[in-house]
Amino acid sequence: MSRPFKIEIAESEEELKKRLQTANLGNQKEKLIMLWWIKSGQVKEQQDIGKRLAKDTSTVTRWLQKYRSGGLYELLSIKKAPGAKRKIHDAAMPTAVNYAALSEELKTGKGFSSYGAIVEWLKQEHGQDIEYATVYAWVRYRLGAKLKVPRPQSHKQDEKLVSEFKKNSVSSSIA
Repeated sequence: MSRPFKIEIAESEEELKKRLQTANLGNQKEKLIMLWWIKSGQVKEQQDIGKRLAKDTSTVTRWLQKYRSGGLYELLSIKKAPGAKRKIHDAAMPTAVNYAALSEELKTGKGFSSYGAIVEWLKQEHGQDIEYATVYAWVRYRLGAKLKVPRPQSHKQDEKLVSEFKKNSVSSSIA
């Protein structure tokens, strides 16, 4: 038989019950149930909590240590990993000048012919060697731009015939 543990739960049973009903995440519900069982006197040992929740006693111990050190807020807080550093750091893109310059360059008729050209532009203008995929994701999804390159036209086409065709096709589609 394991030793009984002593812990003071600051919240009332009613408050724990209310929080339990409004909790969205299963992990938070388990932690609130644990506190509610301790407060109501349904469990006397950490092993009992572990068996009831189907968790290892070390997990229960870790949860109780969090509660002791920071209270309910610390126990229920969800920590998020910071993730990888951005390849295009703040000095290159998000500043207003650089962002505006790239947006203007994309909006002009000349613009960029490919994402590779943007990679080269960033290398020349900002001194940054950024991967193609990163530039593609930034331009396509963050800036919402698509590189528009006109379809190739035959050099044999007669411009008068093409303009006449456009006039006739527009007037016939309107009628």
